[in-house]
Amino acid sequence: MMKHRYPLIVFLLLVTSSVLVGWHNYGVAQHEADSDMQQALMQTLREKQRDVITPDTIRTFNRHLQLPELRGQAVLSLDTRRASLRITPHCPTLTIWKMSDQRASVALASTALLWAFGCGIRLRRKEGIRLAASGLSFGRLTLSQQRFYTADGSEVKFTPMQHQLMLMFFLSAEHRLTKTEICEALWPKKDDASETLYTLIRRLKTVLEAHSDLRIDSDRGRSYQLTDSKLA
Repeated sequence: MMKHRYPLIVFLLLVTSSVLVGWHNYGVAQHEADSDMQQALMQTLREKQRDVITPDTIRTFNRHLQLPELRGQAVLSLDTRRASLRITPHCPTLTIWKMSDQRASVALASTALLWAFGCGIRLRRKEGIRLAASGLSFGRLTLSQQRFYTADGSEVKFTPMQHQLMLMFFLSAEHRLTKTEICEALWPKKDDASETLYTLIRRLKTVLEAHSDLRIDSDRGRSYQLTDSKLA
């Protein structure tokens, strides 16, 4: 059971670390921005002895900001929630985010995604091996739950027509099918499907050669048989 939980635990640790590191760096940037805005505000108030905020007040405030990222982004507002008016500096969250160093957070998040992707492939491969071990095998190809797998558990991707024909071959006696059986099953409404069948067989042979020891032998186009080349 622990083996199955281990990938999930690692993934959650990576994601949690990414969030914590990102939040910490955002907090550091927020603190720097607040400190800079406060010192700029104090200098502005010393220069501008007024009870109102004017465009000139904003320009003076921005001139005293030491962080370039804040200039043109930070604003001054009047806090009316208190008995006496209070000037408060503000900065958009997006600006603080851009100021913070999120490289470590992004690297951890990317690692988490890659880990999840890799674990997904590995689990899928293990499941393929399990299914392959419990299915009908022939020529290093296994049919299990209507899917075909190679010896190492990888699923073979057939086209819908190829897949249907392979099912017919695997489930037929001696893995042999007549031309008539194939055409009536795959193209029941087509008067003459000979050329279509030849094309299907030719392309299917290429897939089988790449993933198994199977081959398709033809009896002068009248019937076809799936055989194991290692036993022929």
